[in-house]
Amino acid sequence: MAGAVVTERLRRAFGPLVAVDDLTFEVEAGGLFGIVGPDGAGKTTTLRMLSGVLRPTSGTARVAGIEVTQDPEGVKPKIAYMAQRFGLYEDLTVAENLDFYADLYRVPGSERPKRLERLYAFSRLGEFSDRLAGKLSGGMKQKLALSCSLVHHPEVLLLDEPTFGVDPISRRELWLILHEMVREGVTAVVSTSYMDEAERCDRVLLLDRGRALALDTPAALQASLSGTLVAIRADRTRAARDALGEMPKVAAATLFGDTVHAFLHEPVDGETIAAALRERGLVVEEVYAVEPSLEDVFIRLVDTEPVRAG
Repeated sequence: MAGAVVTERLRRAFGPLVAVDDLTFEVEAGGLFGIVGPDGAGKTTTLRMLSGVLRPTSGTARVAGIEVTQDPEGVKPKIAYMAQRFGLYEDLTVAENLDFYADLYRVPGSERPKRLERLYAFSRLGEFSDRLAGKLSGGMKQKLALSCSLVHHPEVLLLDEPTFGVDPISRRELWLILHEMVREGVTAVVSTSYMDEAERCDRVLLLDRGRALALDTPAALQASLSGTLVAIRADRTRAARDALGEMPKVAAATLFGDTVHAFLHEPVDGETIAAALRERGLVVEEVYAVEPSLEDVFIRLVDTEPVRAG
């Protein structure tokens, strides 16, 4: 295998708890790779191992050409690891935080003005350079944290849920910054529990309870689902889901916002589904076919994943 990030059977256990189990994947240089899953899936543990912060129980990880398990310190100048709670100094200004991280990464003084100008340009933090970091909004703090991570021009970005708890506009701005860095050749590995964000990635690893469910492009994963997917809007959503789950031609039924998504073994006329639900006392507003989203894929894979002992 050759790539900017390569893992082979990566595993981490905390006593009897296996947080990451047998992960093997590759991220091409200049790619945008998503590690996707709910809380507790093993996303943070995976990124901490890739960054050299946490030693694997077994397996290997190579990042930017360096075997992290053998040389965790050697990889650090080549990467930027942005944890969920990045170490901003709230009693320092925006400019002072950037200067501090430039010092930390030993950025030459002659290169700093150009780099800081660039970081201010895409983060839009220039007008707030004298503001204390502790006085910034959540989204602005995340943009400052990302800017601090980028000040030394890393080869590989490791971002752990960078938009968690951030407002929609700041989420969009953070992703614009990220895409811009990838276009310039930076390799980015981003963990997220937001499926709409995962669809922005070149390739995604769907992770659940420490194990890989699937690994492919978002489009390929969405195309991989067999059968037909329909959405049902009814007056009692949970009751509709339960009723659909008992129908023989329905493989699975899950809540999806204010609708129910039902996977069908074979095509069934929408009116037939509506009639069956009405017989159970439900008011059905509409039944219509939908294209599977990445969230549909994940839910379906989790539903069909065998239960593991322990």
